[in-house]
Amino acid sequence: MGEVNRARDGRLNRANRSPDAKAMLGSLYLSMLSGPRGPSVYTGTMPLATGTRLGPYEITAPIGAGGMGEVYRARDARLNRDVALKVLPEAFANDPERMARFEREAQLLASLNHNNIATLHGLEESGSSRALVMELVEGPTLAERIAAGPIPLEEAVPIARQMAEALEYAHDRGVIHRDLKPANVKTTPEGAVKILDFGLAKALADDPVSGSAQNSPTLSVAATRAGVLLGTAAYMAPEQAKGKPADRRADIWAFGVVLCEMLNGRQMFGGDTVVETLASVVRDEPALPAGPTAIRSLLQRCLVKDPRRRLQAIGEARMVLEDFLAGTSPEVPATAAPVHKTQLAWLSWAIAALAMAAAAALAVVHFRETPPAEQVLRYEIFPPEKSTVSTFAVSPDGRHLALAAAAEGKQMLWLRPLEVLKPQLLPGTEEAQYPFWSPDSRWIGFFAAGKLKKVAVTGGPPQTLCEVFSTRGGTWSRDGAIVFSNGYVLLRVPAVGGTPAALTKPGGSHRFPSFLPDGEHFLYTSTLSGDAGGLFLSSLASPAGRRILPDVSSAHYVPPANGLPHGHILFLRDGTLMAQPLDPEKFLPAGEVFPVAEQVGIGPNNNYALFSVSETGILVYQAGRGSGTTHINWYDRAGKEVGRVGGAAPTSGVSISPDEKAVAASVSTTAGVGGDLWIHEPARGSATKFTFHATAHFSPVWSPDGRRMVFSSARNGPIDLFQKETTGSGQDAPLWKSMGAKFPFSWSRDGRYVLFGEVNSKTGRDLMLLPMQGEPKPAVFLQTEFEETHGQFSPDGRWVAYTSNESGRYEIYVRPFPAAPGKWKVSLNGGSLPRWRRDGKELFFLSLDRKLMAATVKAGAAAAAFESGPPVTLFEVRTPPSTTGLAVYPYDVSADGKRFLVINAGGEGATVPMTAVINWLAGVKK
Repeated sequence: MGEVNRARDGRLNRANRSPDAKAMLGSLYLSMLSGPRGPSVYTGTMPLATGTRLGPYEITAPIGAGGMGEVYRARDARLNRDVALKVLPEAFANDPERMARFEREAQLLASLNHNNIATLHGLEESGSSRALVMELVEGPTLAERIAAGPIPLEEAVPIARQMAEALEYAHDRGVIHRDLKPANVKTTPEGAVKILDFGLAKALADDPVSGSAQNSPTLSVAATRAGVLLGTAAYMAPEQAKGKPADRRADIWAFGVVLCEMLNGRQMFGGDTVVETLASVVRDEPALPAGPTAIRSLLQRCLVKDPRRRLQAIGEARMVLEDFLAGTSPEVPATAAPVHKTQLAWLSWAIAALAMAAAAALAVVHFRETPPAEQVLRYEIFPPEKSTVSTFAVSPDGRHLALAAAAEGKQMLWLRPLEVLKPQLLPGTEEAQYPFWSPDSRWIGFFAAGKLKKVAVTGGPPQTLCEVFSTRGGTWSRDGAIVFSNGYVLLRVPAVGGTPAALTKPGGSHRFPSFLPDGEHFLYTSTLSGDAGGLFLSSLASPAGRRILPDVSSAHYVPPANGLPHGHILFLRDGTLMAQPLDPEKFLPAGEVFPVAEQVGIGPNNNYALFSVSETGILVYQAGRGSGTTHINWYDRAGKEVGRVGGAAPTSGVSISPDEKAVAASVSTTAGVGGDLWIHEPARGSATKFTFHATAHFSPVWSPDGRRMVFSSARNGPIDLFQKETTGSGQDAPLWKSMGAKFPFSWSRDGRYVLFGEVNSKTGRDLMLLPMQGEPKPAVFLQTEFEETHGQFSPDGRWVAYTSNESGRYEIYVRPFPAAPGKWKVSLNGGSLPRWRRDGKELFFLSLDRKLMAATVKAGAAAAAFESGPPVTLFEVRTPPSTTGLAVYPYDVSADGKRFLVINAGGEGATVPMTAVINWLAGVKK
């Protein structure tokens, strides 16, 4: 044998060493993955199959999955030994910041060389993939042993002593574990203890935990910060459960919990959900096992909730355990000095007297004492990285949070189990909005690309249930019925899909339905003015319902809890989340309204409050966002920003004046209730309020000469058409009233007609013509069994471009005007919201995946001569999802077609965390 030279591993920043290899097989085995017979090279794009090669390592079996990746058993071809590979997900490997943390983690683990800590052999790189090469350890985990029953004291104490030795060694080197739990401790057949997953620890000396980025093996796979939970819920120290910074005393708490569970044979803290478990950690006192005084005293010191009064060094625990094993612990003596009979008689009398006095004292204390107050636990939930959450919903069982969030210009649905910090992207959910849950928490309903869809929590492609162009939320009953809003009435459709049937009659806007647990009654919001609007309680048998609150807000019902005889309706009033006690049988108010949370935000539409609550009482809300804050920006044809109109405001629709000197915008109020039209004059830097009424105004359309404006308003109940002089003089004059909601889209160049959309209870959305000269009596332009909306006159007045779903998805069509035979499809793969260039030679629209498209137009003297070229993509837009519906245009085009005015979702400060509240009813008087 040649000389053995000591060398430095540059990647791990340590001296190389070759410890004896052990074998590590986790208790959690994945199902075997089939693959090709020969070894293949891993690219980091999918789970590894048996036989896959990653550098010199060949996968032989999957072991399990952890917070920072998947773990596999592999064969080291160079050293002819079995190892464990912990593979970093591809998304992490492509993230330089995360890779830097990953390499620091490897360096920390490599610095630990102790018999009771699983060894790191190296860091392997293969293509874009990264993996830790770790020691394998034979034997069961403590979790497996505890599941079989209590571990005898004579076995548990030696295990605990070795755990303490490992923790002491790591703590002395400035490293803490943060996720100590039975599943991370293995015992070999020889009786040795190995602690796993020290690779997710953090050096205290170099990077304090006072607020810096950290990794967690269980509740986080991304960088976190102070205020974010780390560790596994049942083994967190109370300070961790509260989201506060943790130090080595958190390991001491977890050590005490693990030792208690070994002796008790059961988990100490728990609940049906992770958040309930966290509440148990913070609230409940530990149940110490019976046993020797020395061990009970040690556990008491380890399990003090205040870290300042907790055992300060794990080395003290090691010494107590060593003394106990050596038989030198100070125990209560088994025998005492002899006692004379007279002494014994006196002692018996004294004991009896003391017992009676103690009993009396205890009785007084018992009847005088106040039961310990239940605690409210709050912690923050951060959105997916670099994203803005628009809507969200907690599952009925309180285990998951569904998020509709936009990142890099794309709106998708994310699923976040509440026991982990990283949300999971759900493929196929582009444009997702307004998620809602099935009663069994197995499915998520949502709206996207003109359809109502559902997707399983376990994954798989989304399923389409029915068409719906514009929406304001949905809800799912226990009997398999889905009730949803098309923006104006409530409809019902089977959860397996089918043809929707109208549930409520037109009148204002019926939105945000929410079933009560009985699956028959539901809440919904009506936006009508005065006594006709507010929060209604309805049922499938009697959908008209009755108004129970005057507040125009989305709402959810929480069943009775905390010993209260009634449930609660949660809703928003002037930015404050309120609770109205409700009799669960008579459905009548059962007490005074009281506040729950301040400054709760408004979502992408008026009246949508940014909160959700599970049937188990877990509340999640988001504060400080306003009503979908946006910016109005100018872009050139390449998508480069070239200007901005006004400041940040919750804007839903824009329209450029004919002389291009002004911009009309529909802006919601700060509280999200109602909204007005404003006129911006960019050259002067001014913004003037144009309408003044406590209701929503939207869909502004300028007259050809710019002197008048037609718009929609719900001030009299149904959404009707009004007009007003753009100078601001005069009153808002009603143009046309009817029961169906109406929205103006275009004013013909000659000034003779306004083309508007109307909601018909039988035919859905139709395109109507309103003469602007003589008697204003509408006529039908296009009415079919399909949806027709967003009609636009061509500049020469000979054509109408519009959106229709007659093909099964929304596309852009052109028809002659006045109505005549002929129809031409302009879009190729879906589209909505058409706009003409001022000379009529180009037609713009939005694709279903939010790209601004342009199609050249050639129009001859005859209708049959209409011709358009294939649409081309100009750039991707970030318009709010709500603005692609029935009522508004989120963009407009300059006369020459070289500039585009676009509403952008998510202004400054739009990305804010959500707050989760456990036991929010704790302060309610019973």
